[in-house]
Amino acid sequence: MTTLLRPGRLALVTCLMLSTLTALAEDKSKAKTAAPKKIVLAGITMQGGIPETAGGSGLFGEMQTSLSDTIRRLDAAAKDTKVTGVVLDIQGPQLGWGKLNELRAAIARTRKSGKKVYAKLSAASTPQYMLASACDEIIMPPAGMLSVTGLRAEILFYKGLLDKLGLEADFLQVGKFKGAAEPMSRTGMSKPFRQQYEAVLDDMFDQMIQTIANDREIHPAKVRRLIDQGLFTAVAARKAGLIDQVAYDDEFYGKLKKEIKVDQIGLAKDYAKKKIDTDFSGFGGMMKMMELMLGGSPKRRSSRNKKIAVVYAVGVIMPGESSTDLFGSQTLGGNTIVKALRTAEKDKTVQAIVLRVNSPGGSALASDLIWREVVRIKKPVIASMGDVAASGGYYVSMGADKIFAEPGTLTGSIGVVSGKLAMGGLYEKLGLKTEVISRGKNSGIFSSTGKFTKDERAALGRFGRDMYKQFTSKACKGRKIDRKTMATLAQGRIWSGRMAAKNGLVDKTGTLADAIAEAKKLAGVKGDEKIDIRVLPEPKTFFDQLFGSNAKPGSPLVAEIGRQLRTLSPELSRHAADLHILRRLLAEPAIVLLPYRVDIK
Repeated sequence: MTTLLRPGRLALVTCLMLSTLTALAEDKSKAKTAAPKKIVLAGITMQGGIPETAGGSGLFGEMQTSLSDTIRRLDAAAKDTKVTGVVLDIQGPQLGWGKLNELRAAIARTRKSGKKVYAKLSAASTPQYMLASACDEIIMPPAGMLSVTGLRAEILFYKGLLDKLGLEADFLQVGKFKGAAEPMSRTGMSKPFRQQYEAVLDDMFDQMIQTIANDREIHPAKVRRLIDQGLFTAVAARKAGLIDQVAYDDEFYGKLKKEIKVDQIGLAKDYAKKKIDTDFSGFGGMMKMMELMLGGSPKRRSSRNKKIAVVYAVGVIMPGESSTDLFGSQTLGGNTIVKALRTAEKDKTVQAIVLRVNSPGGSALASDLIWREVVRIKKPVIASMGDVAASGGYYVSMGADKIFAEPGTLTGSIGVVSGKLAMGGLYEKLGLKTEVISRGKNSGIFSSTGKFTKDERAALGRFGRDMYKQFTSKACKGRKIDRKTMATLAQGRIWSGRMAAKNGLVDKTGTLADAIAEAKKLAGVKGDEKIDIRVLPEPKTFFDQLFGSNAKPGSPLVAEIGRQLRTLSPELSRHAADLHILRRLLAEPAIVLLPYRVDIK
C-alpha cells in the first residue's frame, strides 16, 4: 500500500526538515564557539652544571642535562606547531660566557620562529640574568632577588699554603704574560698578569653592558648605574626596567590567559627531554638495569646520509685517554681526541669536522699531537671555541681551516711553562731524609726533592724556548700572521673571543651552529640538503667506564664520590681538584696552560 503526501503536507515536512537541519548547524556552531580555547607552552628548566654534551651513556650519562640537549629542545619548540611559546625556568645554572652565548642564540632562533619565550627567575646573578634578558619577558615572584653586580676575576694563589707545607714552586715561563705558574710561585699578580686580565675584563664588561642595554632597551649609562646599585628586590627590578612582571606562577598564567584571550594554558613540563625509566623493581626492572649498564637500547644503524662530525675536546689536556678524576674534573686525553678525529676522517659519510674546544690547555705534547691530526686531515676542519680555548686549547684549534669563538671565550695565551714542586721542605718536616748519588749535571732535573740547579735551569730554559718557538711558528702558519705581529699577540697573553677576532687569532665570533654551517659550506653541502650530526668521541657504556683500561680515574663510581665531595664543600673540592690536576701535569716537561684557576663571574 502506498501513501502519498499531499502538496501542503509535503511542504510542511520539508520546512520542518530544513528547520531541524538549521538548528543542528547552529547548535554545532555554538558548540564550536563555546569550546574552551587552549594553548600549550613548552617548559624547560635549567639548573646545575651544564656540560657541553652528555659525558657518558647508559646508567649515568643519560641523566645529565647538557648544553647540546638544551639547545636541541629549544630548537624543537621553535619548529613544533603544537607549541605556542616557551617558559624557561632558570634555576641558577652554572654558565660560562661561551655557553651563555650559545643559549642566547638558541632563544633568538625560537623567538624568530614566532614563539614567545618567557623567563622565570627567583634568584639570579649576572650570567642567569643575561640569559633571561634574551627572552621576551622576565617574571619574578615578589620575594625574588636579582643580583647584577658586574664582573670580577678571582685567581687563587697557593704559595702561602705551599710554604706552610714546605713545598717550593720552581718554574720557568716563556712569554711575559704567561702567568700559569704565578698562583704557585707568587702571593699576588705580577704587573703583566694583572694588565692582561684587566683588558679582558674591560671587554667582557662592555659586552655585558651592551647586551643588557640592547635587550632591555635601556641606555648604556643607566645600565652602568644599575650595575653599581647591584642588588634588587623583584619590585625594585621591575621599577628599574630590568624585569617585566612581579608575579607568582598562578598570577602570571592568569594574566597571560587574559592577554592572549584563551581559557586554558597547558605547560608541557620537561618538554622534549629524553625520558629515563628509573623503575628497576622486579625482574623486569633488573633487566632494564642490565640493559642500561650494557649501553642502553641497541644502537640504531648509522644512516648513509651526509654528516658533519662534531668532536668535543673538553677539559684539561693530558696524555692518554680522557677521564674523570676523583673530584669529578674532566680531562681531555690526547689519544682519545686523535682517535675521534681519525674516526671522523675515515667515515665516508662525514663531509667535514667541527672541533668543539672547551679547554684551558695542559700538556704541550698532547696538544701538539692533536694539532698534528687536525692539520693532517684532508676534509674541512672548523674549530668552535666554548667558554675557554686558551694555551693548549688554542694550540689544538689553530690548525683548523677556520676558527669561530664565542664573543666571551677566553683564548690566546700562546706561551709555555715548565717547572716542578720541590718537596724537600715537606720531607724534612715529616722526618724524611733523601741521600743522592748522581752522574751528569742534569740528572736531578725531574727530581721532586730540590729546586733546579743552575745547569738544570739553563737546560729547561732552552727546552721551553724551543717549545715556544714551535708554538708561535705553527700559529703564524695556521693564522697567516707574520712573526713580528705574532710577537705582539703571543707572549702568553689572553684575549676575549671578540678581541681575538679583531686581532686575527680567530676568524669570526659565532656559535657552534655557525661553525657547523661554515663546515657545510666548505664541504660543498647545499643549504637544503639533509645532513646528520655525528658526535665524537662516542660515549662509553657503564661497564666500559667501570672496567675499561682507564677505569680507575674515569669510573662512574669515582665520579659519584667527587659529586658528593662537591656537595659537602664545593669551593674546597674545586680547589682540591685543581691541585690534583696540576700535580699530574707537573710530570710533563712543558705545559701550555692558563693560570689555573681563573673565575670570571
